[in-house]
Amino acid sequence: MKIELTKITVRELTKGYRDSNEEGIVGYSGLLNIRPKYQREFVYNDKQRDAVITTINNGFPLNVMYWAVCDDGTFEIIDGQQRTVSVCQYVAGDFAYNFRYFHNLQQDEQEKILDYELMIYLCSGTDKEKLDWFKTINIAGAKLTDQELRNAVYSGSWVSDAKRYFSKSGCAAYKVGGDYMTGSAIRQEYLETAISWISEGNIDIYMAKHQNDANAAELWLYFQAVINWVKMVFPKYRKEMKGVDWGALYNRYGKQPFDSLAIEEVVAKLMQDEDVTNKKGIYSYIFDHNQRHLNIRAFSERMKRVAYERQLGVCPLCNEYFLFEQMEGDHITPWSEGGMTIAENCQMLCRDCNRHKSNK
Repeated sequence: MKIELTKITVRELTKGYRDSNEEGIVGYSGLLNIRPKYQREFVYNDKQRDAVITTINNGFPLNVMYWAVCDDGTFEIIDGQQRTVSVCQYVAGDFAYNFRYFHNLQQDEQEKILDYELMIYLCSGTDKEKLDWFKTINIAGAKLTDQELRNAVYSGSWVSDAKRYFSKSGCAAYKVGGDYMTGSAIRQEYLETAISWISEGNIDIYMAKHQNDANAAELWLYFQAVINWVKMVFPKYRKEMKGVDWGALYNRYGKQPFDSLAIEEVVAKLMQDEDVTNKKGIYSYIFDHNQRHLNIRAFSERMKRVAYERQLGVCPLCNEYFLFEQMEGDHITPWSEGGMTIAENCQMLCRDCNRHKSNK
């Protein structure tokens, strides 16, 4: 992998600067993709933006920025987007600094800013080499998300189109499935979730395979299919549905028949069950009936102590005596059969008997 440190003046950076919904933000004579369309939006506030101009105006060093070298000889910003946009917007006259726009400055003041040198790391190499390097940058403080790093490594037509659906505030994915997802679209978390679903967790493999595809239609159609399936299976929305791993459930159960009315009855009953402490887990339990999703309320230490003394320390299944610490609380009438987590329904079993009973 090749990593080259170079200097670029503000004059060079801002040459050919354009900001449009169609093309995103470009600069450096059109060679630098500052913000691919629908990528993270400009988030600096006025104070942060002015601090960048103050740094340049005083000739102080601005933090090093990182560009990825693309296969076609163009560049894409990996770290430094907010600083770059601040500089370009100021030179373009989009905002005033200390009550003066760039065009209000004297010629020598303008030249001082335009001649200011920015330190840039240019990174080129294989996808894996770039990803490893960008992770190193992130550890050092660039604070990019994993998906932002991947977007840089696998940049191309597919990523640009995927961002159109998943990576903008109020994007199409938010409108379709925002109630069912957690995270932020502009931090690429919606995109990461969708790719994780369709790839069953193999995000890098999927992105590498599709990097040069003309569009991300497959991902977008899949995402819509997942959300539509969820809405059909669970027509009554509850806040606990936000953040469920819906893609995994769809991949495994999406082609099975279902009765949404019967499912709703079960969901409603479980929502009201005080022993179910993880309500979000209900949606996975509906399909595989694994009680671990529900985090059934455990017996308190007091309940277990009462049962232990009542049994005189003897396990009712193997009839052997054990110390309290060697035994575990168990439902006499299983929770699945209506047994509640109350003292009267508690028995103490030795660990071996409890494990054996649980595995039946």
